[in-house]
Amino acid sequence: MEFMSSLQNGFDHHKPSLFELLSEQQLCGLIPPSLRYLLAIATHRHPRYLLRVLNSFDELYALLMLAVERHYLKTYGGGFTENFYGLKRERVLRIKGGEAPRARLGAPGLLRETLQLRERDIWNNLAIMVGLPYLKRKLDESYDIHTPQAAIIGPSYNRDALPHDATIRQRILHYYKWFLRNIYPSVNAAYYFSLLAFNLSYLFDNSKYSSPFLWLIGTRIRRLSEADHRAIALAAQPAATSPSHPAARPGQQSSIFNPLTFASVIYPRLLSSLKILLPTSIFALKFLEWWHASDFARQLNKKATEGLDLPPPVISGLPPRSISRITIASTQVSGSLSPTSAPANTVSLSSPPSENHQPTPPPIVSHIPAKHSPPICATTLLPIHTVPAPKPHTSSLCPICLHPIQTPTSAQTGFVFCYTCIFKWVDGSHERQIAFMQGRRETEEGWDEGYDEEEVGGDEEKDAGKEGSREGGWESGKGRCAVTGRMVLAGTDGLRRVMV
Repeated sequence: MEFMSSLQNGFDHHKPSLFELLSEQQLCGLIPPSLRYLLAIATHRHPRYLLRVLNSFDELYALLMLAVERHYLKTYGGGFTENFYGLKRERVLRIKGGEAPRARLGAPGLLRETLQLRERDIWNNLAIMVGLPYLKRKLDESYDIHTPQAAIIGPSYNRDALPHDATIRQRILHYYKWFLRNIYPSVNAAYYFSLLAFNLSYLFDNSKYSSPFLWLIGTRIRRLSEADHRAIALAAQPAATSPSHPAARPGQQSSIFNPLTFASVIYPRLLSSLKILLPTSIFALKFLEWWHASDFARQLNKKATEGLDLPPPVISGLPPRSISRITIASTQVSGSLSPTSAPANTVSLSSPPSENHQPTPPPIVSHIPAKHSPPICATTLLPIHTVPAPKPHTSSLCPICLHPIQTPTSAQTGFVFCYTCIFKWVDGSHERQIAFMQGRRETEEGWDEGYDEEEVGGDEEKDAGKEGSREGGWESGKGRCAVTGRMVLAGTDGLRRVMV
């Protein structure tokens, strides 16, 4: 790259290479999305104050850059990012060839003052540095919004048809959309092709302008010379030594809230400090990028949490696992039993209640000694097929397949499974669910359900249509957590990957 720039520049050491200009343009193009991203994060925390600012980001950014670029053009002779690369903008001489090499060598200071940007040149440069990018962003955004609908539907697209009694605003909007769909693609292509042509011409030293817009306003980009550095240092020296406004009278206040003090001292220093803020922010951004991409941060976090023994998740609100479906059903439909077979603490519906009769409390159900009692569905009163919760020494095993966890995925209850296992379980297509609902005993090794068939769901096999099938007597656990039996909101979309 250095060889290419030296080969094409010849003896003009103040002409920057095309690669420097492209790097400056790339840095300038990264500032708006970075600021928008930071503002979007802050808006999530304080939407009441920053939502309107985020919605008007393009306009506010254009106004901000208008003030910043104008200050840098008047003080340093170049834009904000151009000054970071040691570049400036100067007028082109209206002479043959546009060069005065003898004057540049004999009187560099005088030539610098001659080629310095005038007030009109500053506003022309602001138009192509701030106004043109703003217009390009708004046109691209509008094109992305209005054009895809017409491209997908085709010639039958007539959503934006102009009514007969259209207002002026509707007519303007109609012609604006027509311009975006029919003319703007050609304008956009001409814009990029002209940039490519001028870049190639500038690369092979056939043009002094790297952009067609610089050619239109008669400005070119140059490197800062020794005379420029001396002039910039001389211009910044009085502002650094004088504590107050140079024209302040005796007894005049020099507070920062004084408009004269703010315009002459605070405002220039604030904008000049951006020269230090830009490289500092770039260094901080690269450091954060390295921190998140490298393994150093991961190892440090692993060592910090190495001694923490996290307890298993606590599930509150589940029905007791020791209460079976038969026991719950018998307590709720005890009125349908005959008086002879009804328990002693229930009242038959066939005999009218006496006046002094007091409602008896529900019976106390004793604990059923089962290995693994399933939860009961609150709507269907059917037991839900679940798997035992993992023990502390088997926390690295998937509770469903009982193998080491592959692609850890957590449900909303906090338990971690293999992604394939919990996805199939919530979807209702896991092999363990199918085998259990069909009543097969030949399950995979290690899938001991642990249910006591005589006390939990013992009568379902008699009521089912097929011999040994649990259809109609059990819920397979579809749409639920495999351990707790709780519903997983959003189904399989509610599962979340666990980053280890």
